[in-house]
Amino acid sequence: MHEYGFLSLIPPLLTIVLAIYTKNVLFALGLGIACGSLILTEFNPFYAVFNMVEDHVLAELSKGTQSQVILTMMVIGGFVNLLEVSGGAKAFARKATSIVTTRAKAQVLAWLSGLGIFFTDSGNSLIIGPLYRSVFDEFKLCREKLAYILDTTSSPISILVPFIGWGAYIMSLIEQSYAEVGLTENAFSVLLNVIPYQFYAFLALLTVPIVIYTGKDYGPMKRVQQQYLADLEREDRKESTPVPDDDTSAGGDRLSTFIYPLGTMLVLFMVLIGWHATHDGLTGTHIRSTLAIAYLSASMVCAEMMRRYKSVSLTDSMGIFVRGSEKMVYISIVLVLAWSLGSVIGDLHTADYLASVISGIVSPSFFPLIVFVLGAIVSLSTGSSYGTFAILMAIAVPVGVDLGASMYLTIAAVLSGGLMGDHVSPISDTTVLASVGADCSHINHVTTQGAYAGLTGLVTMLAYGLAGIYETPYVLMIAIVVLFVSMTAAMRFFGSEVVPLSKQAP
Repeated sequence: MHEYGFLSLIPPLLTIVLAIYTKNVLFALGLGIACGSLILTEFNPFYAVFNMVEDHVLAELSKGTQSQVILTMMVIGGFVNLLEVSGGAKAFARKATSIVTTRAKAQVLAWLSGLGIFFTDSGNSLIIGPLYRSVFDEFKLCREKLAYILDTTSSPISILVPFIGWGAYIMSLIEQSYAEVGLTENAFSVLLNVIPYQFYAFLALLTVPIVIYTGKDYGPMKRVQQQYLADLEREDRKESTPVPDDDTSAGGDRLSTFIYPLGTMLVLFMVLIGWHATHDGLTGTHIRSTLAIAYLSASMVCAEMMRRYKSVSLTDSMGIFVRGSEKMVYISIVLVLAWSLGSVIGDLHTADYLASVISGIVSPSFFPLIVFVLGAIVSLSTGSSYGTFAILMAIAVPVGVDLGASMYLTIAAVLSGGLMGDHVSPISDTTVLASVGADCSHINHVTTQGAYAGLTGLVTMLAYGLAGIYETPYVLMIAIVVLFVSMTAAMRFFGSEVVPLSKQAP
C-alpha cells in the first residue's frame, strides 16, 4: 500500500477551505478531486486528467448503484413539482388556516402546516408563507416570526423522512462511504438507526412550540416585533404573493390533489417495502426501485386529478414533471462529485493516516461532537447542507471506523451539523426562501432566527457530547428537557411579551 502521509489530507482540506471561501460546493469538490488525482499520479498533470475523469468521475457515474440513485432523485423531483403546481399543497395549508382564532393557534398551525409539507424543503416556504401572511398581520405578529417558523419546519422535517429526496440522497452517501471501508450494513437500515440521533432536527422542530408556549420573544426577534408594532400605526405592510412559474391551473385548488397522490405514494412504499422485507430481503436496489415506483404512481394520480379538475392535459403534466426533474440536476452533479471525492480519498488512504494521527489525541467518544461542530461551520459558510453532507460523509465515516467511534452517532453528527449551519446561514437557499415566503427583510430573518437556532445548537452540542459517552436514544429526551429549561429561562430573563393579550385580534 502506497503511503501518501500528509499529502492524503490535502484534497479533503482543500475542498473544505474552498467551499468556505468561495461558497461554491461544485468548484470545491472539483478542485479537491483534481488535487487528489495529481497526488495519485505523482503530480503529472497529463495523467492526472485521465485519472480524475476516467478512474473516478466516469467510474462512479457508470456504477449501476449511482445511476439508480440519480434516476430516483429525478423521479422525486418531478413528483414534487407536480404536487406544487397542482395546488393541492396550497389547499392543505389553506384548510388549516380556517380554524385560526388566537395568536398561539396562528403560530401552531403555521408550524403544523410546515410539518405537513414534508416532501419539499425548498417549496415549503413558498407554499405556506403566502397563506399565513395575512393571518400573522391580523394577530399583530411580525413577518420575521413567520419566516422563522417556515425555515424551522423545512429542512428539519425533510431530513427525518427516509422515503423522500433527502433520504435517497443521504442513503447514497452512506452506501458509498460504507463501501469504501468495507461495511456491508444496508443503507436504509443505517438511516433508520441514525434518525433517533439526529438531535438538531428534533430540537429545532420542538423549539417552535416552546417559543409559542412562552408567549414571549428575546433578542433580535423581540426588537423586530417591537419595531413592527410601532410601524403599524404609520403604514400598512405590503403583501405580494409569488406565483409559481409552472402554475398552469385554471380552477380552484383541491385538497384531494394533495391527499390522494401522497396517499398513493405512502401506501405503495409501505406495501412494497414490506413485500421485499418478507421475501428476499431489503437491498439498496429494492429501496430505490420502491421509491421510483411509488413516486411515479403518485405522479400519475396527480396528473390525472389535474386533468379532471383543472383541465391540465397529460402532455402539460408531463412537461411539469420534466421541469421538476431538471431541478435535481444540480444535486445530481454534487452527488457524482461527492462519490468521486470519496473514491479519491479512499485511494489516498486519507482515513488511515488521519486516524493514526488523531487516535492518541481524540477520544472516540468526542468524535461525533467534533464532526457536528465542523459540519456546522462548513454548512454555515457555504449555505449548503447537501454539499456539507457530501464532503464530510466521505471523511467522517472512514475516520470514525478507524477510531472505533459509533457509526450511527457519527453519521447523525454529519447530518445535524450540516443542517444546523444551513439553518442559520444567510446564503442558504432555504433561509432565503423563508424570507421570500414570509415577505420580510432577509437580514432581519437571519438575525432573529439566529438567536433561537444558536441556543438549539448549543443544546445539540451537549447532546452529542453526552451521547458519545452514553450511546442511547434516550439522550434525546434529556436534550429536550434541557432545551425547554434553557429556552424558558432565556425568555424569562431576556424576553418579554411584546403584544399584550388585550391587543390581540379577536
